[in-house]
Amino acid sequence: MEDTIEVIVASEEHLSYVETILDTIEKAAKVRGTGIAKRSPEYVKQKMLEGKAIIALDGNKFAGFCYIESWSNKQFVANSGLIVVESYRGHGLAKRIKRKAFELSRSRFPEAKIFGLTTGLAVMKINSELGYRPVTFSELTDDEAFWKGCQSCVNYDILQRTNRRMCLCTGMLFDPHAEEHHSEE
Repeated sequence: MEDTIEVIVASEEHLSYVETILDTIEKAAKVRGTGIAKRSPEYVKQKMLEGKAIIALDGNKFAGFCYIESWSNKQFVANSGLIVVESYRGHGLAKRIKRKAFELSRSRFPEAKIFGLTTGLAVMKINSELGYRPVTFSELTDDEAFWKGCQSCVNYDILQRTNRRMCLCTGMLFDPHAEEHHSEE
């Protein structure tokens, strides 16, 4: 299956997949019972048009997605919205998408710290392989616009109650200036 799936930077030609992407993300969040920051179709379209999204396609069939966004005057980059269609899970596709998003982040914002929030063990493992480490939220961006995106999550009240110090998500950070990174080649 892996050989037939193309993992590429999304562009204008992929705009027709936006609703499918958003539906897939929403359904996965409901099944897992975890929170997720909802994004509008316009936002996802913008990421594609800016060359800040990764899409996985099996021919013309949607298989997965992720996007990047910079925060705090490009000091931080978040890799967000990672999703793999259920029938494509268990074959390493999430790792391929995440690696491509990581490479895109590093090429577009080479000095930025890359971070993500997740409740998923699989994503934590992938992030660790890429050189991320778990961190407290105080090490992440203080950009209000980023944290506003958490408002649509079912766990937002936890984030508010703790003054944005903790939630059910784990914050993970890749610092390009840290001394050691153990990225899997």
